Amino acid sequence: MTDSAIITRDLRKSFKKTAVLKSVSFDVRRGEIFALLGSNGAGKTTTIKILATLLRPDSGASSVSGFDVAKSPDKVRQSISLTGQFTAVDEMLTGRENLHMIARLRHLDNPGGIAKGLLERLGLTDAADRNAGTYSGGMKRKLDLAMSLVGKPSVIFLDEPTTGLDPEARLQVWEMVKDLAKGGTTVFLTTQHLEEAEALADRIAILHEGRIVADATLAELKKLFPPAKVEYVEKQPTLEEIFLHMTRKEASRKEIQ
Repeated sequence: MTDSAIITRDLRKSFKKTAVLKSVSFDVRRGEIFALLGSNGAGKTTTIKILATLLRPDSGASSVSGFDVAKSPDKVRQSISLTGQFTAVDEMLTGRENLHMIARLRHLDNPGGIAKGLLERLGLTDAADRNAGTYSGGMKRKLDLAMSLVGKPSVIFLDEPTTGLDPEARLQVWEMVKDLAKGGTTVFLTTQHLEEAEALADRIAILHEGRIVADATLAELKKLFPPAKVEYVEKQPTLEEIFLHMTRKEASRKEIQ
């Protein structure tokens, strides 16, 4: 069995005459936290939608949990969970009922116990029996994340999961993501918060104008950056500086060509 939970090869996708993905290839190892970074419109969400079987690529191949995304979409869906940029909770139901519903849709035993455990895990017990429509934006986001954990999927896609969360809630989500990876779950993460990727990711890929321009650990990415300046102390580059350096470098290369 391959060590890769996700494999993509030469993915391409255009909308009308605009090419969004231009030969995207990468592997994600099992149990790894993999962060895909890119500016707005770089193709991050398009990549996730393809891997989650919500969108078909124009060409290329990909597999998730050992299943071909195009040939075995049902098996892919059974092995994954997806939290999108916008919450997908049913606001007419309580928090507990939302979790109970997902557990039943996944044909799991003891949906009540599953809901109870996840509500406790994300600090939503006190609001469990209130309609989700009365929740704050941060609480809805946490409930959305809890719903994605029902059934312990082997691969979880988190598309900007901490959008709208306060600092304390963000830290709770970070700890949850780390715990998932420790338990063997593969986490595919996109984020606009570069410090989030810096804190969580085992490996980071930078998507720029439809292509992967870097794919490495944070330590390896730092080696691609110009040497640290030595003043009174040695200043190491931040992930934000590396991201800007790599995307500007790619733009300069295209201008020369």
